[in-house]
Amino acid sequence: MGNLLKVLTREIENYPSFFLDFENAQATEGEREVWNQVNAVLQDSESILTGLQAYKGAGQEIRDAIQNPNDMTLQERAWNSVCPLVIKLKKFYSFSLRLEEALRSLLTSLTCPPLTPTQHLEREQALAKQFAEILHFTLRFDELKMRIPAIQNDFSYYRRTISRNRINNMNLDIENEVNNEMANRMSLFYAEATPMLKTLSTATTNFVSENKTLPLENTTDCLSTMASVCKVMLETPEYSSRFNSEDTLLFCMRVMVGVIILYDHVHPNGAFNKSSKIDMKGCIKVLKDQPADTVEGLLNALKFTTKHLNDESTPKNIRTMLQ
Repeated sequence: MGNLLKVLTREIENYPSFFLDFENAQATEGEREVWNQVNAVLQDSESILTGLQAYKGAGQEIRDAIQNPNDMTLQERAWNSVCPLVIKLKKFYSFSLRLEEALRSLLTSLTCPPLTPTQHLEREQALAKQFAEILHFTLRFDELKMRIPAIQNDFSYYRRTISRNRINNMNLDIENEVNNEMANRMSLFYAEATPMLKTLSTATTNFVSENKTLPLENTTDCLSTMASVCKVMLETPEYSSRFNSEDTLLFCMRVMVGVIILYDHVHPNGAFNKSSKIDMKGCIKVLKDQPADTVEGLLNALKFTTKHLNDESTPKNIRTMLQ
């Protein structure tokens, strides 16, 4: 991301200015154990995205099989096309479980007393960067998934075929890989429009409910500070002009939207309420100032994956901005 960026979260009282370097942050000795654990997950993220991007589906083979139910050659061809795809889908789903664990480790580190969440983000920059990278991956994965309707079609065909089990002499060894329980969980995962974001939202909500001795504000302040830092970096030419590429802009936008969505799911009043510590009007404006095709998926994520947008307490001007 170029030089160290000093970001003054000036619109939120009592938040000091601090450096947040998404590119060059290095783990300190105190961060090392959690950093290594999370890094073991993140280093597989690009191959997951590459696999998803290359997903072609078995639409033609499935159509041929359905239209010719008595042609066993076509039935076998469809089945043999779908099985490797289901193994791929299991790999993506299994990665979501690993990502969930990584997020919980980061939340534990970035919210624990006696430091405030802002102090954590300032002093544990390498973990803050990993948190950002998880959100960046999540929104990229979900943007890709939304463009691949074949995923649900393929998986539905797989489940129908397994349950009917009427195809003779077919290799059903795949059930050792994807048994009924796993298939049920995968089905719920892929039924979500944004499955990775749903996984992280649920994980964050569970983290808060399971850690009853930890003040809710420790988690929500961590999220709102991240959103604010990203917003200021994006809207201030002094900072954004230092970005080496447009990819860095998109990285910041994805991270900002990701933490807003998590905040909206975790905070009882959500992110859109007037009492919210996130300047939603400013965040949406930053997105709308970008080329429409760049931010369409992000604006849709705010519209369709948040929890409180349509609450009566959401100011009308915020709702109008997202229409």
